[in-house]
Amino acid sequence: MINVEEKIKELGIVIPEAPKPGAVYVPAKRVGKLVYTSGQDCRVNGKLLYEGKLGSDLTVKQGYEAAQQTMINCLAVLKAEIGDFSKIKQVVKLLAFVNSAPGFVEQPYVINGASELLEAILGDKGKHARSAIASNELPFNTPVEIEMIVEIE
Repeated sequence: MINVEEKIKELGIVIPEAPKPGAVYVPAKRVGKLVYTSGQDCRVNGKLLYEGKLGSDLTVKQGYEAAQQTMINCLAVLKAEIGDFSKIKQVVKLLAFVNSAPGFVEQPYVINGASELLEAILGDKGKHARSAIASNELPFNTPVEIEMIVEIE
């Protein structure tokens, strides 16, 4: 069995304090054994890691890195809600939006940053269903927004 906190440390990842909501919503909501997170972006210490559209302002590699940071922020929200990553039974689904320039069609490769990070941290528990959707605009010009559904023990 994977010790999630040790795996996070081994990968050199620091889970920050959960970001505060930027509008009127809660960061996470429990329904039975499911936790739904609100959409997160790629902020580090309150500032976006990247800004702009994939395909014009940013490369797929930069989008991938933004998706990784966005997932770290999703995990921060999840930890604040459940207290301990050992309570994760499985990640059920990610819903991901990519701020895309006209003609950009590589959203799945961008969101692989989040998906691969989850699998690296959680192993089979991190494997999930997913949607990677193009968006013509995202709040605050973030390149990526991700929400997740997680089943807890």
